Amino acid sequence: MHNYFMGSARFLPLQVAAVCYRKCGASFEFLLVNTTSGDRWIFPKGATARRLSHTQAAEREALEEAGAVGVIEPQHFHLYLQPKGVSRLRNGIQEFVVKAFLLQVSHTQPPQEQKRNPTWFSVGDARSALAMGREAKYAAELRTVIDRAVERLSVEGRIVPDHSRVPTYRIWRSLLRLLRFRGLRLSCFRDSHGITCPS
Repeated sequence: MHNYFMGSARFLPLQVAAVCYRKCGASFEFLLVNTTSGDRWIFPKGATARRLSHTQAAEREALEEAGAVGVIEPQHFHLYLQPKGVSRLRNGIQEFVVKAFLLQVSHTQPPQEQKRNPTWFSVGDARSALAMGREAKYAAELRTVIDRAVERLSVEGRIVPDHSRVPTYRIWRSLLRLLRFRGLRLSCFRDSHGITCPS
């Protein structure tokens, strides 16, 4: 995906999005908001600002549209395409490149923008909600954002020292010692028949 935009990004306007999430048991939930028209679900997103970094701009969108407060990653994890306008009109659509930033939500508050209806979705429900009412091309773009987010979060969650093999190793080491001890006793037994006992 990143390579796809390397050549075309310079010709398309840029937006930023906050992919807001929270841990839910062994999985994750994502916070989506209604579009301004109220008929579709989307990540909190908007335009960049001169005085804000892209990370800060995405964080601002999360607060304004979803009332989400938390820790945002300093680098975007994905780029995707989204249209603005009426896609059914022949020339009534403008595509944007959107930088997606992961934001782990610590708490929420009433959003500054009305009628956004911020709602938590499971992974599967988020993929379905984002695809609803959209052309296949753009639905696939948004589903991929969820997939990439889950992949990244799952990988990060596995960066933990794995000590599960230590007890097994110790068990095998103990068994080897036991077998050696029994072998030693067998050798000593044989010594009574004229075989030298090992020292």
